[in-house]
Amino acid sequence: MSDTETTLSFEEAMERLESLVNQMEDGNLSIESSLASFEEGIRLTRQCQTILEQAEQKVKLLSEEKGKILAKPFHENEADA
Repeated sequence: MSDTETTLSFEEAMERLESLVNQMEDGNLSIESSLASFEEGIRLTRQCQTILEQAEQKVKLLSEEKGKILAKPFHENEADA
């Protein structure tokens, strides 16, 4: 894995993943290129999952009050729904 792959933002990783999927769906890649793209896609997927898990943990920490996690609506108008 190169240094650029480890420093991609979530959005950049998702864009790269979408590009890989499109290339593979076109069916013009050799088996070796397809396998390499698949491996990169797996790495990107894991990176995105890690970023999302870290964001979830941060939200939980920010939502804690007196040691309990508070369930709050994401948008104020959702409280009325």
